[in-house]
Formats: sequence, structure tokens, C-alpha cells
Amino acid sequence: MKAKHDTIFIAFSSQKGGIGKSTFTTLIASEFHYRLGYNVAIFDTDFPQHSLTKMRERDFKMVMKNEALKKLAYQQFTTINKKAYDIIQHKSENVLEAAQKYIDNSSVPIDVIFFDLPGTVNTPGILKALAGMHHIFTPITADRLIMESTLIFSQILKDVIMKKGETSIKTVNLFWNQVDGRESTYLYDIYNGIIEQLGLDLMKNSIKNSAGFRKESEDYSKVIFRSTLLPPDIRLMKNCRLDLFLNEFLKIIEL
Repeated sequence: MKAKHDTIFIAFSSQKGGIGKSTFTTLIASEFHYRLGYNVAIFDTDFPQHSLTKMRERDFKMVMKNEALKKLAYQQFTTINKKAYDIIQHKSENVLEAAQKYIDNSSVPIDVIFFDLPGTVNTPGILKALAGMHHIFTPITADRLIMESTLIFSQILKDVIMKKGETSIKTVNLFWNQVDGRESTYLYDIYNGIIEQLGLDLMKNSIKNSAGFRKESEDYSKVIFRSTLLPPDIRLMKNCRLDLFLNEFLKIIEL
């Protein structure tokens, strides 16, 4: 069942850590909220790391001591005339109810809630939370262990959760992340064939390997890529093809 105000629930989800779930959650949420004009929130349920809550704290400190970023942030918030999106810590259990309560109590209509979920289906409440998503996006890399784990996870979503009928899931979307131009295209062709045989959906646009995904911005940075307070720099988005990915992402969720 869709939430009030037709809020869309989205999760970047995978069974493997370090694959980019929190990074993509941040990038897309910040692009939506600060540049595209949507109202978003994030529920950070990735216990015990709570990496997005910690990222917000780091981002605030960095902006306050970096004059270039402070100026960017001031211009942004005076232009869009709204505050930074909320990042709410919550356990996986009952997170859907907590999100609905947040929507009901919000002074503005919430367009999208992103959920940063734990990386294991053994976490209490995780399967119910996944079943409550409208769209699930799963980053993959050309690594055998990651692929095996992801394909099993995706099939559980598609063949178990979605076929039971008690689910809000409309789409489950795999996408290639950290694609290195030096890697064998033959290897990708093999994996693409397996994904197709399993009946799983693979996004057309992949994310090119980029240093921006692997490191935090420096204190002296004049541009920013991954931040909970500012949208990703447009040039850096183009460098890794995040701009093309975003266009496809918007078509899938039909926002």
C-alpha cells in the first residue's frame, strides 16, 4: 500500500558491505532535495554503523570550516528556502510504521524516503522492511563473491517476497558500479547473460570507477561529490556517468 501523499519508498540494498549503498543513498537524496526540488528524508537503519548519521555530522563540521563550501551552502539554502533533509536513526523493526508517522507529521509533503538498510537478511525486521519498499536498487561489481551473493539476494526478493503478494515492491534493479574500462568486456557479457537468464532487471547505465566514491572530501575542497548537505558537483557527476544513471533512475520510479 502506498504511503500518504504518494510518498515513494526507495532502498539501495545488497547483501554485501562496501558496495556503495550508503554512498548512492546520499548522492541521490542530495540531488533530489537540493537540486531537483523534491522533499526527501532518509531512515538510517544500518545498525551499528549508522554511517549516514555520522556522515551528516562530518559534513556539517567540514562546511563550517571550509569557506568555499560554506559559501556554496549559504547560496544553496537561501535559494531553495528549505532546510537540509532529515536523517532519522531507527531499527529495521517497525521502520515502515515510523516512516509513515514521519510523513503524517511532516509540515510539507514528502516525495521520497530513502532507507539505508542493513546488509544481511538475518537482521530482525529486514524482510518486512524490504517488502515495504516500492523500488530497490542493488549495486554490483564484477567480483565473483559479490555477484553470487547479490544474485541470490535478488532472487529471494523476486521469487519469495514479491510472489507472496504482500509487498509494495514494483521494481528490483541491478546496476553496475565502479566499472573499470580496463576490465574485460567479455566478463561483463557473461554476467549480463546470467542476470538475463535469471529474469532479473539490469539498468542500462553503469557507474564508471571514480575516486569520488571511495574517499571523503578534503577539508580544503572547493567542490563536493558525496555530501548530505550539498548536491554532487555536476562535472564530477558526468565524470562517473551518474548524470545518465540519474535520468534512468527517474524514469524507473516515475516520480
